[in-house]
Amino acid sequence: MKIISGNSNLELAQEIANYTKNSLAETTMTRFSDKEIFVEIGENVRGEDVFLIQSTSFPANDNLMELLVAIDALKRGSAAELPAVLPYFGYARQDRKTGPRTPISAKLVANLITTAGANRVLTMDLHAGQIQGFFDIPLDNLYASNLFIADIKEKKREDNLVFVSPDVGGVLRARSFAKKLNADLAIIDKRRDAPGVSNAMNVIGSVENKKCIIVDDLVDSGGTICNAAKALLDNGATSVYGYCSHGVYSGKALDNINNSVLEEMVCTNSIKPNFDVPKSMRYLSVAPLFGEAIMRINTETSISSLFD
Repeated sequence: MKIISGNSNLELAQEIANYTKNSLAETTMTRFSDKEIFVEIGENVRGEDVFLIQSTSFPANDNLMELLVAIDALKRGSAAELPAVLPYFGYARQDRKTGPRTPISAKLVANLITTAGANRVLTMDLHAGQIQGFFDIPLDNLYASNLFIADIKEKKREDNLVFVSPDVGGVLRARSFAKKLNADLAIIDKRRDAPGVSNAMNVIGSVENKKCIIVDDLVDSGGTICNAAKALLDNGATSVYGYCSHGVYSGKALDNINNSVLEEMVCTNSIKPNFDVPKSMRYLSVAPLFGEAIMRINTETSISSLFD
């Protein structure tokens, strides 16, 4: 097999390649003067399983187009299998019509990836589970939960613990964490006033004199998780930590998190940080998770057993 990386997260791609004991295939990805994308694969890929790693994070449109052009180049190079590895799947928040004359962009992106020539998608912690059904090709959705559980145990945070969902939509995620560590569960009743703006209102469940860990699939502006943390402390929690799979961190996210009551914000490196990481944030690598999944796809062995 061969592993190829786009420009969105070269460091993670190199870590994944190292885990699989491969080197990244030689690839040229450049821009013409009008920013049109050009891709050239510098190695023979005929008959190979080629894993193309590219998070469609900021700048989302550039990285998505780079992914599509690279898939086309590999398809025309006669790659035998062409899985698209998307540690972070952008446009996932647009998974349904939110009003009249609005798009379902996640479905559109799924169609683009499939039409470009990918025959499998490997991603992690999709924002909405139904996105798996948007693809007409196999999709493997990995989970960062075991990585977070191991970190929580290493930091000795599992005692007197409550896992908190920052909104109703994340209850299943928080419940799965609580079940693994035999912890309690709480939910934030969140009211969203506008896209990207939220206000935490009520805490459902008992958090008094408890250590709280808020778990979410992504943090964008940080408003939701910061408001949730404040609401938990106001309801008697002793400390609050945040864990998220994808650190989008747009706008004033850094200021919001640095000025919040969160003890620490932990996320994976599915998205490369474009800033100096402050002491209030920490990154965990998902390279072993993706590396193991890639090797299992290549050898046609079970991926689901990774989470048994």
